[in-house]
Amino acid sequence: MTVASGLERVSDGLHTDPGLSAGTAYRLTVICAGIGTGAIEFAPAGAVAGKPFSCDGTTAVDCFTAKRAQHVDINGGRCATG
Repeated sequence: MTVASGLERVSDGLHTDPGLSAGTAYRLTVICAGIGTGAIEFAPAGAVAGKPFSCDGTTAVDCFTAKRAQHVDINGGRCATG
């Protein structure tokens, strides 16, 4: 399942409810080209641990099993560009 294929600015973030199913394994891949950092976050809080990433062009991969239906956020850190 593809949630989003790109963002114009990391500061805009990605905020989506992709319809994840409880008990299903997923892989989320984020690539940020720019400077600064960001974070993969999930809601409700604590459903899955978040994961920070760098905006240096490297790939951040987060593999997780959904505990329940979740909201996924990709948030740029302070002063992040890309």
